[in-house]
Amino acid sequence: MSNIIYIGYEFKVTPLQPAVEILIAELGYAGFESFVETDQGVTAYIQKEEWQADILDDIQILNSDEFEISYEFSEIEQTNWNAEWEKNFSPIVVDDSCAVRAPFHDKFDTEYDIIIEPKMSFGTGHHETTHMMIQHILKNDFKGKSVLDMGCGTGVLAILAEMKGAQTIDAVDYDNWCYLNSLENVERNNCEYITVIEGDAAVLKGKKYDVVIANINRNILLQDLETYASCMNANGTIFLSGFYNDDIPVIQEACEKQLLKFEEKLERNHWVALKFIN
Repeated sequence: MSNIIYIGYEFKVTPLQPAVEILIAELGYAGFESFVETDQGVTAYIQKEEWQADILDDIQILNSDEFEISYEFSEIEQTNWNAEWEKNFSPIVVDDSCAVRAPFHDKFDTEYDIIIEPKMSFGTGHHETTHMMIQHILKNDFKGKSVLDMGCGTGVLAILAEMKGAQTIDAVDYDNWCYLNSLENVERNNCEYITVIEGDAAVLKGKKYDVVIANINRNILLQDLETYASCMNANGTIFLSGFYNDDIPVIQEACEKQLLKFEEKLERNHWVALKFIN
């Protein structure tokens, strides 16, 4: 990775929270690979070959009146990216029962202990959406269920689903880095029932699941929701996240068109995670 050229963005944010968390999540969906929080905001990195001049056009928080956000960007060469990422990666514990940590962190006294190699993939549990999806999985029955983790990132949600008793799990992501990182994390957590697949919604043709987990941005959810719904078994459950509280009406309308019934909402710093059943 030493020869890969990156574009680094230095964001200054006032006030810091929840703006930094929202900004990180939005940048992650836009293709930024990793983030380092600073005293003034956050530094975000994206590969130069993935960068475009309009990369920030869809970052909604930059247009918010609630926060003051400025930025500068420059080209950099990352010589030891993973070392920098590891230095800034902290473990988390969700609802006192699920820990998400790196291999170099001490083990927590929790029922579920997930080890994630802290590379560039989205889904370490630190983002609001992943945190809430972990909460949903902890609260629901997965024993013996077939599960789809769509947009799996690091594979953390698929791994927790197996720990909760799921026995057939597909973890899907179109990003090659996420695909490779999920493979590594599935092996690291000694998972036996997870199949990691590189691709988009097209790979779901003919597949059926008891539970669908989709932590993706709003536009992709709306685009692919019909496909997700068609993959659900009778009496199935779908968990959706990757969007704001203000987006609920359009998401709920799309779900109702697929005969999905709203059941529960979790909210965390403007982000939401919804549960629907068919």
